[in-house]
Amino acid sequence: MKKNKKVKIIDLGQKSYSESLKIQEGYFNSIIELKRSNRKKETSIPTDNYLLWVEHPPVFTLGKSGKMEHLLLNQQTLVNKGIEFYKTNRGGDITFHGPGQLVVYPILDLDNFFTDIHKYLRYLEEAVISTLKEYGLKTKRSPGETGVWLDVGTPFARKICAMGVRASRWVTMHGLALNLNIDLGYFDHIVPCGIKGKGVTSLAKELGREIDVELVKQKLKIHLGNLFDAQLD
Repeated sequence: MKKNKKVKIIDLGQKSYSESLKIQEGYFNSIIELKRSNRKKETSIPTDNYLLWVEHPPVFTLGKSGKMEHLLLNQQTLVNKGIEFYKTNRGGDITFHGPGQLVVYPILDLDNFFTDIHKYLRYLEEAVISTLKEYGLKTKRSPGETGVWLDVGTPFARKICAMGVRASRWVTMHGLALNLNIDLGYFDHIVPCGIKGKGVTSLAKELGREIDVELVKQKLKIHLGNLFDAQLD
C-alpha cells in the first residue's frame, strides 16, 4: 500500500477533555475501519493522519496503569475547584491538563511511517527536546520515565512534558502535554505520572516570561515533520 506521509493539523483551540476525546476517537476509528476494509477487500486506499492541537480546561486524567491514590483530592473538592476527572485508555499514570498547556494528539497510521511504538515515543520526546533547545533549555529523557525532563539524575529533576499514548493496529491516539504558561499549583493535588519526589515545571517558569504558544506550535511542527519525514499542514 502506498504510504501517506501527509499529516493534517487541526487546531481545536480550547475544548473540554471529553469533547476532544470524542474527536480523537472519530479519526482513530475511521482509520482503523479503512485498514480493515482494505484487508478484507484487498484494496489499498491510503489512510489519513491527523495532529490535533488543543488546550483543555482544568482536568486530571488517569491512565490504564495509574493508581487512584495518586489523586490527592476527593470528588467534592474537585467539584469545588472546578476540576474534571477522567479515567482514560492511554498508557501512563495520572496527569493534569489545563490552560497554558499545549496538548498534542497525533492520530497517525504508523504503517505510513514505521511500525515501532518505542521509536514513536522517542520521536515525540525528541521533537519536544529539539523545540525546547531553541529556547536555550537543555532537556532530556529520564531512564524508565516517559516524557521530557530537566536536571535528570539530580535532586532538582523536574518534568516539563508528559506523555501517554494508545495504539491499535498501528494507529495512535492520545499524545503529549507540554507545559508552557500553565498554573503549576494544580500539580500539587496529584502525584504527577505516579512519580514521587520529583517536580513539575513549565517553559514560562524556566525562562521567567510569558510564552508565545503559536510560536511553540510552529517550532514543534517543524521538528515533528523532520523526524517523521512527514508533511504537516
